[in-house]
Amino acid sequence: MGIVNVTPDSFSDGGRYLDPEKAIEHGLKLAAEGADILDVGGESTRPNAIPVSEAEELRRITPVVRALAAQSGKLVSIDTYKPAVARTAVELGASIINDIAGNRTDTDMWKVAAETGAAYVLVHMKGTPQSMQSEARYDSVVADVDDFFSNRLRDLMEAGIPSEQIILDPGIGFAKNAEHNLQLLASMNRFRICQRPLLMGFSRKSFIGNMLGSQDRLPGSLACAAWAMSHGAQIIRTHDVAPTREVVRMIELIQARKS
Repeated sequence: MGIVNVTPDSFSDGGRYLDPEKAIEHGLKLAAEGADILDVGGESTRPNAIPVSEAEELRRITPVVRALAAQSGKLVSIDTYKPAVARTAVELGASIINDIAGNRTDTDMWKVAAETGAAYVLVHMKGTPQSMQSEARYDSVVADVDDFFSNRLRDLMEAGIPSEQIILDPGIGFAKNAEHNLQLLASMNRFRICQRPLLMGFSRKSFIGNMLGSQDRLPGSLACAAWAMSHGAQIIRTHDVAPTREVVRMIELIQARKS
């Protein structure tokens, strides 16, 4: 899953692809590098990010989703927690809703997924991007995420979303500190009992640089990708498609020869 941020303030590439033409060009480049999914986002969800209006988010993502759905030959995902933005993106050709607000109390987004048939990425997060870092408190982060998945899977199916539409994301970095992130990576096998595809998103996140004492987060991101692929992840969300694709391919070659 290649990341296409149409934002001025995303933590890694904010502003680079705010212009729709540059975002489309970038998305097509990621597709050529081997991305199977292009994840388009019009609002940063980094810690303390400033929220944007529904109208502004739609202005940013509309030409990009439309063009990538028509031209890339790849699946397009919309990274949003706003139901109206998700519905519009699906109408424009997106087929996946990547929702960081899986902890929501309303069911409007679930209705969009149920009515459109779009795949739904259920992300674990506490609070909002503005408050989540203060909520990074757990007796056991792995147990918390496990319980969240179990409970929400039931809620989603009751809302009319069949299990085969659902993808699980433990929410690396979303209301998690570095130790929580490492614990989730180390315990990925636990989430496989839900029998749903697992998406992992750790690309260039700050915990990698903090743990390694390095400003270059690519090597750590690739190490996480190798670990995740060999422990059950089906989707790796990344800024760096070409090197991550090589990691994935190498893991696949090794796994194919296991006796």
